[in-house]
Amino acid sequence: MIDETVEEIREMRTHSSSVVAVKAAHALETLTEREFRSLDDYLRDVERNATALRQANPSHASLQNTQREIVEEVTGADPGDIEAAKARTSEAIRTVIERVEMAKRRAAEYGAAAIEDGMTVLTHDYSSTVLEAIELAARDGAALDVYVTEARPRYLGRKSARTLAGIDRIEPHLIVDSACGHFLPECDRVFFGMDCIVGDTLYNRVGTFPIAATAAACDVPVTVIGSGAKIIDEGFVFENEFRSSSEVMREPAEGFRLENPAYDATPVELLDSVITDEGMGALD
Repeated sequence: MIDETVEEIREMRTHSSSVVAVKAAHALETLTEREFRSLDDYLRDVERNATALRQANPSHASLQNTQREIVEEVTGADPGDIEAAKARTSEAIRTVIERVEMAKRRAAEYGAAAIEDGMTVLTHDYSSTVLEAIELAARDGAALDVYVTEARPRYLGRKSARTLAGIDRIEPHLIVDSACGHFLPECDRVFFGMDCIVGDTLYNRVGTFPIAATAAACDVPVTVIGSGAKIIDEGFVFENEFRSSSEVMREPAEGFRLENPAYDATPVELLDSVITDEGMGALD
């Protein structure tokens, strides 16, 4: 299961960074079902597989932090035998998953509170936290028009639109990324998820920066929703990922190079507010 999860993360078959962190934690727990010759062998395997999972996407702060925490909890506990180490692993994983899921749920609840009936909003890519916030707002009676950019080249916005189409009182509109400038003047707010905020920069799926800049020009406020654990002052260096050119164009590139970054960097000065599991805060 670990190898399959590494491949799934690498291929972006799982899109939300919170979901990625939870899936990776569950995958690591499968080590507790294996037989090992010694405690040292088990601990080495935990560290090796946690590293493989982290390397599948170095940009995901949630993935990096949760896997490191699990390893530290297991190795730092100085377990006396394999069974004690396995029990410690399962406990650490359970704690991590509960915290990630609780933070995601609370952020979505606070996000829903910022959504008013009759709003027209725009969102980009696929954020399970943003989608949950919209669903909660609709469940509380809000009727919304939601513009969703398709998020080339992976078209993850199409998944968002399909999800929104199944929610009562939500009217989703799928648009091409470059049409955001046409529709933003009709919008009351932009909602983004976040991969992470490091210092004065939001790192999120590519296309976030131009939408935020266009929203600023159109005087449309931009709000980011996500776990507070994704806001990092130090100790994490964001690593962008450059993906296969075949995602952009299947035929060979003759006489030119194809560039396909997975994420872009948006200055937080373009954001109006950030909503986390601790509530909403303005950004200076």
